[in-house]
Amino acid sequence: MTEGLNPETLEEPFSLPPNLARLMRPELPSLTNEIIAQIRRSIPEYARPIEGPYGQTLRLGVERALSAFVDQISGATGDLERRDELCRRLGQFEAQEGRSLDSLQAAYRIGAQVAWRRVMKIGSRYNVSAAIISKLADRLFNYIDELSSLSLEGYLEAKARPAGALEERRRRLLRLILARPAVPEPAIAELAHFAEWPVPEKVTMVAMPSGAQPVRTILDEDILYDQTADEPHLLVPGPLDESRRAMLDAALPQTRLAVGLTVDLAQAADSLRWARQALDLAVRGVIDEGRITYCHDHLLTLWLLADPALVDQLARRRLGAMQALTVNQRERLTETLRTWLATRGTAAQIAEQLHIHPQTVRYRIRKLEQILGDQLNDPDARFAVEVVLRSLWLRERTGPDREGPPRNV
Repeated sequence: MTEGLNPETLEEPFSLPPNLARLMRPELPSLTNEIIAQIRRSIPEYARPIEGPYGQTLRLGVERALSAFVDQISGATGDLERRDELCRRLGQFEAQEGRSLDSLQAAYRIGAQVAWRRVMKIGSRYNVSAAIISKLADRLFNYIDELSSLSLEGYLEAKARPAGALEERRRRLLRLILARPAVPEPAIAELAHFAEWPVPEKVTMVAMPSGAQPVRTILDEDILYDQTADEPHLLVPGPLDESRRAMLDAALPQTRLAVGLTVDLAQAADSLRWARQALDLAVRGVIDEGRITYCHDHLLTLWLLADPALVDQLARRRLGAMQALTVNQRERLTETLRTWLATRGTAAQIAEQLHIHPQTVRYRIRKLEQILGDQLNDPDARFAVEVVLRSLWLRERTGPDREGPPRNV
């Protein structure tokens, strides 16, 4: 394990053997927990519940700082831009809370001390040379100074800026982007300039339930959000990659979300509309995908349920002849018809799927042909019938206590 960890590998004043990163990376999860626990014990301002905004911000800050440090040792550039943004936001947050930087600077010092104790243990465990340990100490404490300087920048920026002015400009910008009819691009560009927001080509909208409150210090700096709206939402520049997903998880823990499609900026309102529809379907139980629903996984469902009233009209046109049957007869025949259209299977195959006798399937198919006439032989009419049945089946998944398919088709 110690191959390459010797003074001869040190060619520059601050160079370190990349192999060292392999020894350090497995330590990061437990080191993160140890640093957070020590900070919360030592600094009253950070002793709030770890599930709350302070705890979420603290954990993300420690995780990003440690990961970026090990990336540097390995020779990788890492995600320094987002790390820098978070450090500046931590400073801004202290200013917005009306505090000095003393608590945050103390947290940095505690983090360095706990990390250094862990480095000493690793060095002893793997017989890392004293020269390497000395160089690592220099790198670690210089790194902490760098993080502190970034937080100071954010702190001074927040102090120099009128409280809430930039946030209000960005809320206005988001409303302008989502306005219908669409606002001319020059007007958006002008307000974006004053809101200090680089205009992206692509965006992804995220819908949140009423009352959702993201942890602002965890949200990336370029995120636009409006939690004051009746239906809160976020605008994420570009696609929602893994880093952005982790950010949302931390900023909105235990909150049900729906992520719209990634679209051109001019189509942001469409992305939000789809996200809100997906969130509603998830809440109603039509879509069951966990805490975060992604529209791109449910495009057909969103399309089929986009206009229930129109589906009802189509159902009456295509299946109205079944109105003369009893409810039980309609349910049995529509179940058989839906299975046949979906599988195009033989009577035996459909019977096996429905757990009935093949002769029963043949009887029901003949009955459907009598009731629906030539619709099952016409491709367009057959497609319309299949769309209706699929839509009604999806709506039935909301349960008997919610709105279901029209019985009087």
